[in-house]
Amino acid sequence: MNSVRAMVVAAVATAFAQAQTLSPFDFLRSAESARAAGLAGAFVAIAGDVSAQLYNPAVLPTTEDRSFSLTFIKHVLDINSGVAAYGSTLGKGRWGASAAFTSFGSFTRTDAFGNPAGSFSASHVALQLSYANQFDTNAYYGITIGYVQTTLDRVAASAIVASAGLLYQMPHIRTTVGASLRYLGIQLTRMNGEDAALPTDFRIGVSHRLRGLPLLVNFNLTRLAEQNQSFGDRLRNFAISGELYVGKSVQLRVGYDNGIRSSQSAATASVLTGFGVGAGIIFPSLTLDYTVTTLSAPALVHRLSCGVLFDRLFDEK
Repeated sequence: MNSVRAMVVAAVATAFAQAQTLSPFDFLRSAESARAAGLAGAFVAIAGDVSAQLYNPAVLPTTEDRSFSLTFIKHVLDINSGVAAYGSTLGKGRWGASAAFTSFGSFTRTDAFGNPAGSFSASHVALQLSYANQFDTNAYYGITIGYVQTTLDRVAASAIVASAGLLYQMPHIRTTVGASLRYLGIQLTRMNGEDAALPTDFRIGVSHRLRGLPLLVNFNLTRLAEQNQSFGDRLRNFAISGELYVGKSVQLRVGYDNGIRSSQSAATASVLTGFGVGAGIIFPSLTLDYTVTTLSAPALVHRLSCGVLFDRLFDEK
């Protein structure tokens, strides 16, 4: 049994290589859409995308009513994830909901002598609700509360988490700034009675659309709430990306997350560690996005997202 548990821990460490320490809640760092991954997670100031509520709930008032996003994530080995996000009007504000699930597949259970004794599974789940509204001209706030759980065989770790964010748009200079504090919380249940750290993350960022060039440039400082890091270490946790519009229907993306890069050793890092490359196709009521990211030398993660604007879809019909 101990050897099988070690296999699961190794799989978690590979799939979520950007985590500084192993925790059953580290999966929260990687529940993102294909577009967000293509922009290296520099997503805290991205307006108009319902999947961005996972980074900053304050984006919800900038999205269209009844927006939906669904993402499939193919990790290493047989680890698969799904992420869904929805946003709609609630009074004068907006509400949003998201759900993320990861399956690690099936593992062989063994007895003390190494003989097969059935099988067991491991999984992650996160369910969150958000509310956002405008508090000044082009200025928005948002709050999120959620439930997260990691299950390994017959034991589980769970927690209640909360997040909050701000967003400010400056359309006259084509710039948006954002900030969010994510995953503050209280642990409810513990694996083997041990406390586990939540991946509390404070990040700030800016998105700027260049004049005369169809390019959106994004820069985020991430993981500013990491423990046991100096001020200089925190400044090295940055993500930078660009999104180029080719005509009205195609977007090309490339991003780089230096936090992922710096978390890898020379033995596991590759030339492309920390990079994400992707593309998107935009239709009037539908978007399709694909991204591949490199976490470490053997670990490529593929994401495919589909976004639907239900009001536009029904208008077309």
